[in-house]
Amino acid sequence: MTLAAIVFGVGGLVLSGGFVRDIFIQLGEALIHSQSGHLQISAVGYFTYGSRSPDKYLIGDPEPLRRQVAAMPEVDDVLMRMQFSGLINNGKTDWPVIGEGVEPDKEAKLSSFMRIIAGRQLTDKDRFGVLVGQGIAQALKLSPADRVTLLISTADGALNSLDLEIVGIFQSFSKDFDARAIRISLPDARELLGSRGANTLVLALKQTSDTEHVAEALRSTLESKQLEVRTWRQLNDFYDKTVALYDQQFGFMQLIILGMVLLSVANSVNITVHERVGEFGTMMALGNRPGHVRALILRETTMLGLIGGVLGVALGATLATLISAIGIAMPPPPNSNLGYTGFIRIVPTVLAMAFAVGLFATILAGLLPAARASRTPIAEALRANV
Repeated sequence: MTLAAIVFGVGGLVLSGGFVRDIFIQLGEALIHSQSGHLQISAVGYFTYGSRSPDKYLIGDPEPLRRQVAAMPEVDDVLMRMQFSGLINNGKTDWPVIGEGVEPDKEAKLSSFMRIIAGRQLTDKDRFGVLVGQGIAQALKLSPADRVTLLISTADGALNSLDLEIVGIFQSFSKDFDARAIRISLPDARELLGSRGANTLVLALKQTSDTEHVAEALRSTLESKQLEVRTWRQLNDFYDKTVALYDQQFGFMQLIILGMVLLSVANSVNITVHERVGEFGTMMALGNRPGHVRALILRETTMLGLIGGVLGVALGATLATLISAIGIAMPPPPNSNLGYTGFIRIVPTVLAMAFAVGLFATILAGLLPAARASRTPIAEALRANV
């Protein structure tokens, strides 16, 4: 019974910790591969003030910078984006939009979490084509092959317009983004805005774990050029808030499982020690000191904790592998309408933490019974043999 309590408690921690870690990883990858990329480079002040006047924060000649950044071994690709805001008209009504001029083929490779629900992806060969978010398409009743007019105000204060054909409707991780965002090719955006620059260079790395290292290297070289670097976590501040929320919930779950293991093990150890009082009395009558009896009980509970912890980690890892092979159908997160398939990650730190919790709870549960047994008078303990 003691081993069963430890094994299931440790296995439960392995499963819950691996599931929470999968949420963190999938949320981060969804943000990276639908909107922000791993890193973004822009003119100083763009991320703070550029949303209202992106034309004031342009990188005038981005090509040399793109070649410099692309030469870094950790970088997989570098994309240019140009931001603007305006109105899109379907012939009946206007709708405010936030637009991006992008390099379509490169964006299609990066934006693997952005799903095309109607039509097709925008390509480099498309001139005057546009991708619109699902929310815009629903509000204006738009379908692929429909014609729309995009109206913007240039940096000089003049109005400029562009007739576009809808090539596809996309659905991303964020409902708010889908309700306001459109994408056109970068040459079309430059023609519309009358500029050859770009607001941001978006970096796609070979490994997400290299993000902070690459960001520090870029900051040291770009600071003198009046450019700033933001990581995907800085661009999506709600990610850290989500991680903090789930960490608190998981910490509370750890306390609950620790308490359950502690009470279960304490009950089993208490019963075992009570049934062996006569054995301990005989040992003390033969000359063993109370400290030796206390150490014996603690060694036994420690062995139970070690064995139960190892078996619990093995059980949790096995179940995690089996469950991940099937997948867990998850509903859409808040502010999203895209469900996903969840998995249970086998994470070394989670395995170590679960093992430590099981071992610590078992040792803690054995302290009081060990102290009680070692303080029992010899005569009273020997009467238990009768």
